[in-house]
Amino acid sequence: MKHITIVFSLLLFVGCSEKKEYTPIDPTKVREQLMAYGDKNPENEVLIETEFGAIRVRLYDDTPLHRANFIKNIKEGVYDDATFYRVISQFMVQAGIYPRELGYTIPAEITPKYIHKKGALAMARSDEDNPDYESSSSEFFIVQGSRYADYQVETDMENFGLQLTPEQKETYMTAGGYMSLDQRYTTFGEVIEGLEVIDKIAAVKTHDGDKPLRPIKVTVRIAEKG
Repeated sequence: MKHITIVFSLLLFVGCSEKKEYTPIDPTKVREQLMAYGDKNPENEVLIETEFGAIRVRLYDDTPLHRANFIKNIKEGVYDDATFYRVISQFMVQAGIYPRELGYTIPAEITPKYIHKKGALAMARSDEDNPDYESSSSEFFIVQGSRYADYQVETDMENFGLQLTPEQKETYMTAGGYMSLDQRYTTFGEVIEGLEVIDKIAAVKTHDGDKPLRPIKVTVRIAEKG
């Protein structure tokens, strides 16, 4: 059975880059403040740059809270010192500012429309004791996964109570992914260029706890269209 839990400590984020001004989110008004921010900041493509190359990601407009939060984190310097700090081959590569946190969680925007195929961008969770599957405000991961045989797709659909379309089944068999994450984490974007970079990051040697032997620094910025 393919299953793994993503757990984070809930710690208060204390500071961001001195170059940018961070505006805190009120934990009691997350939805309202992120929707307002998203209305004024409509960007939906970002570049995640590493020593292994660049990953271009398109954010989904129909996960507006997560899109707005990600764009806000980029523009306000939250990711200025981000790293890929957790790497598990044939599962995912995870980045952010761990163990710091921003002091709020994002309401889930989980939909059967988006699966955890290879290249899916999703937010992790700060606390697994979280029946509403609310997302971390800062920690994100990109799925690597692996390809499924047809019988594995059917078995995992039954094991995890999933209903997949024929197209989604085909995606898991041809492109790969990690089915046990479906309907448990919010997928809010996907890689449109640079899938090979994920494979390179996932191949690095790690310590216990899936931490790379040396830091994998990352620069996250708004992508220029054109």
